[in-house]
Amino acid sequence: MNLSSVASGRRRLRFGAAALAVAAAAVAVAPSPAPTASAVGTVTINLVTVNDFHGRIARDGAAAGAAALSTAVKQIRATNPNTVFAAAGDLIGASTFTSFIANDKPTIDSLNAAGLEVSAVGNHEFDQGFADLMNRVLPLANWEYIGANVHTTDGSPNLPEYWTQTFEGVTIGFVGAVTDELPSLVSPAGIANLAIEDPVTAANRVANQLSDGNPANGEADVVVMLVHEGAATTAIESAVDPNSRFGKIVLGANANIDAIVSGHTHLAYNHVINGRPVISSGQYGEKFSNMTIEVDATTKQILSMSNVIVDATVIPGNGVKFTDDPAVAPIVASAVSTAAVLGAVPLGTTTADILRGSAATNRGSESTLGNFVADVQLWSANQIGGAEIAFMNPGGLRTDILFAPDGVVTYAEAAGVQPFANTLITMDLTGAQVKTVLEQQWQPAGASRPILHLGVNKELKFTYNPNATAGNHITGIWLNGVAIDPAATYRVVVNSFLAAGGDNFLELAKGTNKADTGKIDLQSMVDYMAAFKQVSPDYVQRAYGIVPVTPNAVGEPLVVNVSSLDMTNANEPKSGTANATIGGVAFPAATVDPTVVPVSDETGRATFSTLVPGTVYGWQPFTVTVPSTGSTATLPVFLKAPSSVRAEGGAKVKAGRMLEVEFKVRGPIAITGDVTVSLDGVPLRTVAWTPRKGEMELKVLVPATTTKGIHRITVSYGGSTTVLSSATGFNVRVV
Repeated sequence: MNLSSVASGRRRLRFGAAALAVAAAAVAVAPSPAPTASAVGTVTINLVTVNDFHGRIARDGAAAGAAALSTAVKQIRATNPNTVFAAAGDLIGASTFTSFIANDKPTIDSLNAAGLEVSAVGNHEFDQGFADLMNRVLPLANWEYIGANVHTTDGSPNLPEYWTQTFEGVTIGFVGAVTDELPSLVSPAGIANLAIEDPVTAANRVANQLSDGNPANGEADVVVMLVHEGAATTAIESAVDPNSRFGKIVLGANANIDAIVSGHTHLAYNHVINGRPVISSGQYGEKFSNMTIEVDATTKQILSMSNVIVDATVIPGNGVKFTDDPAVAPIVASAVSTAAVLGAVPLGTTTADILRGSAATNRGSESTLGNFVADVQLWSANQIGGAEIAFMNPGGLRTDILFAPDGVVTYAEAAGVQPFANTLITMDLTGAQVKTVLEQQWQPAGASRPILHLGVNKELKFTYNPNATAGNHITGIWLNGVAIDPAATYRVVVNSFLAAGGDNFLELAKGTNKADTGKIDLQSMVDYMAAFKQVSPDYVQRAYGIVPVTPNAVGEPLVVNVSSLDMTNANEPKSGTANATIGGVAFPAATVDPTVVPVSDETGRATFSTLVPGTVYGWQPFTVTVPSTGSTATLPVFLKAPSSVRAEGGAKVKAGRMLEVEFKVRGPIAITGDVTVSLDGVPLRTVAWTPRKGEMELKVLVPATTTKGIHRITVSYGGSTTVLSSATGFNVRVV
């Protein structure tokens, strides 16, 4: 299917009928389009865009490579000189080893040679801090980096807000913006002097400026927003979700913004929303977008805007789709040659793949790679000072460690996993703070990803309730099999990005006694491989979802839903079946469902059910084990006792008179502490629990000031090994 987004007959979005008008909404994969000659009196502009290139300069079968991308752009430019080559950010950073090892200079040189003219800044442009962007990257790049919502707070220079180009009297303007999640996506220390404005507010402001008829502050006949923020899925519903960051941008863009070119989420989509193209071309230069814009040369009215997404990697027959541009190919070849020498150094071997979640964008699931890196960093910290707990953010893992072809792990492969050159930071956290860090895996409302599952070291295990409300997910944490003490202090190691509160793990920024080890995360991996020579994935889960649905009486079913028993990749071992006990009483074995649950950590689900035995009550250990992987977890579950607690009394009483209350206990309940009788929640009398045959009779004075009518008498009782502290009661009429 070859579909394109088309918007026509519009100038500054004069359409105003419907809140959402969709002309087409599809990802188009088409041959490289050849623009047709413009009609008389019409100026045709081709806008070629990419996003999230991430230094993929070499052709690798998925990415076409910078030289092929350059050829594609130059072919379009050859048929229409009125062509702009633009981008929506993340051109550098999180790069492959070829570019990473040279500090991304090969990527900048390649895109310079390809003729890139303008780009919004993405979050990865800030990986090494704003000063690096301004003082190193910008002088190297021939294109204009723009960011209307990036403002310095110390009086230092800002990024340009917009950039324009004029063809045959028609001016096209670009307004740049980066996601306002930036402070949580890069090290806060590197952008300490920045304030990040709401992207759509900034874009609307600058678009209005470009449309106000005042040449002194810039003018444009066509305004394109280049924004490093994107939709969570390729469905058009995702792009207009008013609760998402991107939805707020799409729905909030004003009539002076004619098109939105987006990125950040690495997805390719091609929509028209409210008559306006809303597009993204995916990632890594695998695809690019070609938008044809027709403008009336006299009135400057936009006649049409149509976009196609072109697959740059299709290989028709035995040839490549786009040959390598000779102006770019030597730059890439030199970088590949240099990286090949440096990257070929073997570090050790792996016995099997060590993987991220089932997809690079699935950062909500536990992974063997996340846990492995946490183990490595804990080991590294213990060589130079010591730590007990390690956390690793999933977004910092940029590729997998693969066994193919020979099990050897090279320097280049290790560098590809962690390309950000973060240092390891140790700090003190209380047990309560450790719990808060784990709670912060569930991201704030509106975040691009609802859950970011931390890799943790093998000594740490935790359980959680996936159905809980924010701040209440974590139900248990154990270090070396001992429950974490909320008041105790633990030494924790994280990378410098997390230590500054990155990825919304703000509690880590509050750690005390911080020490920068000076050890780069990549060097930690190199040292670990040198020490152990061979590594293997650990398929034992370190996080478990456990949700008990407890009954009220003996003989009723006890149901416990368990999740996160499996890793998410298809070639990783699956649990098959799992066993469980409660208080030593076994459940029937349960089949584990291996269906991958996207976004969250719920893959590997099982339901255990058994009748509550009469001999098991109170707090009892629920333990689940997976024989095939060795995973095991225990969570205390409360079972109500096979007994009853009841309070009775007179149906009516006069104000100022005594009311007789009977407190009756039946069954194996061992109450300790005091018994309190209250009227509408106000205590009237408290006595020690001194029953005769499980009963107590109390007389309480109903205050003379009590109003007439129905009131609630409650009897609360103290702690017990068999029942939760609770209350029972009855209604009484005061006459």
